[in-house]
Amino acid sequence: MTKIVNHWIGGKTAEGASGTYGPVTDPATGAVTTKVAFATVEEVDAAVAVAKEAFATWGQSSLAQRTSILFRFRALLDEHRDEIAELITAEHGKVHSDALGEVARGLEIVDLACGINVQLKGELSTQVASRVDVASIRQPLGVVAGITPFNFPAMVPMWMFPIAIACGNTFVLKPSEKDPSASIRLAELLAEAGLPDGVFNVVHGDKVAVDRLLEHPDVKAVSFVGSTPIARYIHTTASANGKRVQALGGAKNHMLVLPDADLDAAADAAVSAAYGSAGERCMAISAVVAVGSIGDELVDKIRERAEKIKIGPGDAPASEMGPLITKAHRDKVASYVAGAAAEGAEVVLDGTGYTVDGYEDGHWIGISLLDKVPTTAKAYQHEIFGPVLCVLRVDTYDEGVALINSSPFGNGTAIFTQDGGAARRFQLEIEAGMVGVNVPIPVPVGYHSFGGWKDSLFGDHHIYGNDGTHFYTRGKVVTSRWPDPADAPAGVDLGFPRNH
Repeated sequence: MTKIVNHWIGGKTAEGASGTYGPVTDPATGAVTTKVAFATVEEVDAAVAVAKEAFATWGQSSLAQRTSILFRFRALLDEHRDEIAELITAEHGKVHSDALGEVARGLEIVDLACGINVQLKGELSTQVASRVDVASIRQPLGVVAGITPFNFPAMVPMWMFPIAIACGNTFVLKPSEKDPSASIRLAELLAEAGLPDGVFNVVHGDKVAVDRLLEHPDVKAVSFVGSTPIARYIHTTASANGKRVQALGGAKNHMLVLPDADLDAAADAAVSAAYGSAGERCMAISAVVAVGSIGDELVDKIRERAEKIKIGPGDAPASEMGPLITKAHRDKVASYVAGAAAEGAEVVLDGTGYTVDGYEDGHWIGISLLDKVPTTAKAYQHEIFGPVLCVLRVDTYDEGVALINSSPFGNGTAIFTQDGGAARRFQLEIEAGMVGVNVPIPVPVGYHSFGGWKDSLFGDHHIYGNDGTHFYTRGKVVTSRWPDPADAPAGVDLGFPRNH
């Protein structure tokens, strides 16, 4: 019997009323295992209304109450991390260890939210004038929304809602319809932790649900992670409707390898960063830029390692890489490899014909490695979001930096070198929001913020860290004067207040 995933509104399951459902497949078999309800405008409105009603109380709740609930949620999340990882693997396809890592990174942000008291501290200046004090405080916005992608169905929502609700907001999540079960399990654990009804809600769906959140007058802010075209649309539409927006877009992350680098370490890093999670992550390294004469040796080392990767079902202990999430996405990724040679690239490894015995209908694709890729090739210009690594050749460090900086994306980048001076120059000269020095995937820890530059971010705020707290609150400045009981009435004075 096919499983049905419904909405979560007001602290309980809400059966879909539209009669429209989306298919959720097991990527390893290609079989439809689940149907997810798609919300109508009215169902989105119901979730927002419940969240608005809950905000009247939750927004006035004490920090101690909020953080105590989040501490209980963290304990439950830790207790159920294997279960959540299994849900991720079943619907996304990534291997179990990778899914566990996703939950662990989400836990980092829950940890941060448990200590939100420090981030929410205001400032006070006393005696700025005679008996005049000025205080700066931060207050919650109200109802906020998150729209999240398929590649991290637990982690990316946890980049948003723990901080949002810790700051006193209520939350409506619209997760990816391709792997929705993890979001519902998170909602159940929040309820078990004691979160009041309506503070956290989940509505599933497609563009109908998204557009209603973007235009709803009671939604004060929208967080988004996904592709650049959709991020631009989210930012433009939500901003036009007067909302605060953080919209994280796509990426084409480069790894610059200098001639003095440890090539074994660089090859290990390139393979891990390019092919982990089957390349379905916005921080994947998808372009290696080899400087000078090291290109041939580096490509050989990458190929040797890539050929040994074990590809299979995500729940098989021996698997190191699983399938892609849908057949359509698998075919799109394969098209970049199929057309690479005609565009001037050398196809070192072609994984487009890969299948797994006994799972022939799964969304399989093997490892692909393209060398000497011209910057005009589609495989270089587009975010592929699959296990395809492009290698480009340049003669000098300066040429490599110019190549990377000419990309419209600016999410993350890395340099591999043993030269501290070169690394220092790189981190200052490169146009990207996150930089790794001998670290291929420089995802910041929870107390630093995540976000890129250029077409990788629309909006002024990065996600989580201090930026997350600022995004989900607004500042207020209070200037006050209290009369001293010994003072006589001063009388009316129409001039400017005295500052001394």
